[in-house]
Amino acid sequence: MASLAHSGPLTSPEFNFTATMASVSLSSRLNKAVRQQYMSLPQGDKCQVTYIWIDGTGEGLRNKTRTLDRVPKSIEEIPEWNFDGSSTNQAEGSNSDMYLIPVRMFRDPFTLDPNKLVLCEVLKYNRLPAETNHRASCNKVMEKVKEHCMWFGMEQEYTLFGIDGHPYSWPQNGYPAPQGPYYCGVGADNAYGRDIVECHYKACLYAGINIYGTNAEVMPSQASWEFQVGPCEGIEMGDQLWVARFLLHRVCEDFGVVASMDPKPMKGNWNGAGCHTNVSTKQMREEEGLQYIEQAIEKLGKKHDKHIRFYDPNGGKDNTRRLTGLHETSSIYDFSAGVANRGASIRIPRQVGQEKKGYFEDRRPAANCDPYAVTRIIASTCLLESEEEEEEIK
Repeated sequence: MASLAHSGPLTSPEFNFTATMASVSLSSRLNKAVRQQYMSLPQGDKCQVTYIWIDGTGEGLRNKTRTLDRVPKSIEEIPEWNFDGSSTNQAEGSNSDMYLIPVRMFRDPFTLDPNKLVLCEVLKYNRLPAETNHRASCNKVMEKVKEHCMWFGMEQEYTLFGIDGHPYSWPQNGYPAPQGPYYCGVGADNAYGRDIVECHYKACLYAGINIYGTNAEVMPSQASWEFQVGPCEGIEMGDQLWVARFLLHRVCEDFGVVASMDPKPMKGNWNGAGCHTNVSTKQMREEEGLQYIEQAIEKLGKKHDKHIRFYDPNGGKDNTRRLTGLHETSSIYDFSAGVANRGASIRIPRQVGQEKKGYFEDRRPAANCDPYAVTRIIASTCLLESEEEEEEIK
């Protein structure tokens, strides 16, 4: 990321509207009218299927496309495939083939019906889950606790950057005005990149993602945006969020910018980026469910350090930069809970406190977390009664 010399906020009209913007990619400047000419061509009875998977970083997504002779009606009609794991940080070159196992299918908002996007699990040559395939262990937990009808909703914050590594719309040699007007803001001086946000929203709806909403966030161009996915039950939470992330990266590619999930994209007095996770069981949603919320929070507090290790892909190191106790975060070293408290580890929404039923919000997961890892450990901590049960599903 480019270093920025800070000489204080620059807020003059000349600064706001004539500053050099972050660079966009060359491919985004290609003639899209020419592209549309080809995209509108008929494709007969054939179907394009884009396979999507998580790479060896545990954060990156990869994809490739093949043709099927007919439109698949279910995930079972999509064949397994393979890829070169040595090129994705997942295998040695001498034994590089890895399996792609289709697990969930979506409509393709880029090449349109009847084409499909397919999320896949990755298996190694011996058909065991790859190291960054946390879906396999998550699914075991979700099957074990399915009687509780556990719902999740995850709030994905992200930051837009130019391809030069500079925050999109920030001045090249300074900082924007301090935080304040950007959260849920409107206007050219407060909201940056709204085209991307609205296109992503539509893409999610077309694909079949259970997107709940979106809003501008606190830091300017963080993209000062977040989107929420859910409620989703069990394993579907991770499936839907990963594909929603893929759609975001793909939309940003068309616009020539980059979406970053870094938990603290800019040092200093700027908010970080989280993936707040809302949790509810059937008992919590029923009358007097608050007691079950409180029981779950007590269990979470006893395993705070363990959860921190699962809440970013680097064992808590990424979240150390974000969970400082400032900027609407709790300290990474302490566990806390409170009603309507955005500075706590766990927030109980005010309405939940009043109605004595509903859900709680775990504010600790980082923006770059693996939703499978997060939902898995929350489910096991809150609902599995013993360490032995947790060990069984590892």
